Amino acid sequence: MAHHGSHSLELDAAPELDDDGHAPRTGNLWTCFAHIITGVIGCGVLALSWSVSQLGWVGGPVALVCFAFVTYISAYLLSHCYRSPDLEKRQRNYTYMDAVRTHLGEKRTWLCGLLQYLNLYGTAVAYTITTATCLGAIKRANCYHEEGREAPCSAHDEHLYMLLFGAAQLVLSFIPNFHNMAWLSVVAAIMSFTYASIGLGLGLAKTIENGTIKGSIAGVPMSTPAQKVWRVAQAIGDIAFAYPYTLVVLEIQDTLKSTPPESETMQKGNVIAVLATTFFYLGVACFGYAAFGNAAPGNLLTGFGFYEPYWLIDFANACIVLHLLGGYQMFSQQIFTFADRSLAAMFPNSAFVNKFYAVRVPGLPSSVSYKLNLQRLCFRTAYVASTTGLALLFPYFNEVLGVLGAIIFWPLVIYLPVEMYCVQRGILPWTRGWVALQAFSAVCFVVGTFAFVGSVEGVIRKRLG
Repeated sequence: MAHHGSHSLELDAAPELDDDGHAPRTGNLWTCFAHIITGVIGCGVLALSWSVSQLGWVGGPVALVCFAFVTYISAYLLSHCYRSPDLEKRQRNYTYMDAVRTHLGEKRTWLCGLLQYLNLYGTAVAYTITTATCLGAIKRANCYHEEGREAPCSAHDEHLYMLLFGAAQLVLSFIPNFHNMAWLSVVAAIMSFTYASIGLGLGLAKTIENGTIKGSIAGVPMSTPAQKVWRVAQAIGDIAFAYPYTLVVLEIQDTLKSTPPESETMQKGNVIAVLATTFFYLGVACFGYAAFGNAAPGNLLTGFGFYEPYWLIDFANACIVLHLLGGYQMFSQQIFTFADRSLAAMFPNSAFVNKFYAVRVPGLPSSVSYKLNLQRLCFRTAYVASTTGLALLFPYFNEVLGVLGAIIFWPLVIYLPVEMYCVQRGILPWTRGWVALQAFSAVCFVVGTFAFVGSVEGVIRKRLG
């Protein structure tokens, strides 16, 4: 009896664990909503007014609503793939790649990984471009305030700002455990909300000041139909960059407690978050277009439709810079971790890859040293140099965002979630559900291809002058 009593006491004292042996998950509907909003709203929102100006008062809002619908469907399909082979129990898929591996096998996991890392790399390039643009905008805002709106304020320092941003990222890339700093996500969320809200407020204030709603049904007129088609494609690519959060759906779902089932909570969170994001995006995009009409700038806070209050424009751009300083690392550290693990597995006996050297840091006690790894030194330096170099070569905000949005839109946001959902639910080919999903995928493929071709055309055209 004494033995059984002792055993029972030990069980009572043991911490409860989830069915996979992990610490209990505590996420709920509102934490889910907060995570989604944090993952969605970023620098892509700054290009939405320009996108609506290319599409016009009919096409612009319709495109935003359509992408909201597509984003919801994609997240809905993916949320059903968190548990395998059924929704209630069995294996959890903690990340997007885990789900692809479980449902579709290794070949498509490689495709998924390639596109994911390409997207992370491209986002680092885009962040370098955006930061330089924002730093230049701060300089010009102060210049216009001091010397007047007609002053010849230089906008030719952006290459220097890119180099400075690259130098800062090179230093940040070697901070130990930088990717584990939880405050980065908090700062990024606060900064993104701040500058996006300032953009919304300035657009509304400018519209009221004008006393009229600018813009047209067809959007910005172009000299030839072909040029109009390419601009529409670029605008669609920019919207595609701003919306989807597919890559983090399962990671967010993995934070949710199991009662009620994670998929139910996730679906409710998806509905609320997509509605809130769409309302916010429509506000930013439409007020920006109403304020500036066909002259809407490519980046709402740097294109200088706004001159005053200059301090608020400076503050908004400073928020963007702070967001992107940390955001660059949040994305790039995933590539660094992948490279470290892959190279260590490929070359287990290489001192270049695996050996760490203790390096004294000037100004710190002798007992404190930095652990230097030659592989990390070379890889991370080359990585930052290459992202900075590409930004210098293609410093085109809207076109680069369009390429990034379009290149992942169909394969990662549509194709893989559709295929995984069909496997998860056992949907057979040529059944009604299968045909509907494949038709949805086919339409999105055409849209994504159109946006990609148009955005690439824009990059090439600007590069060739």
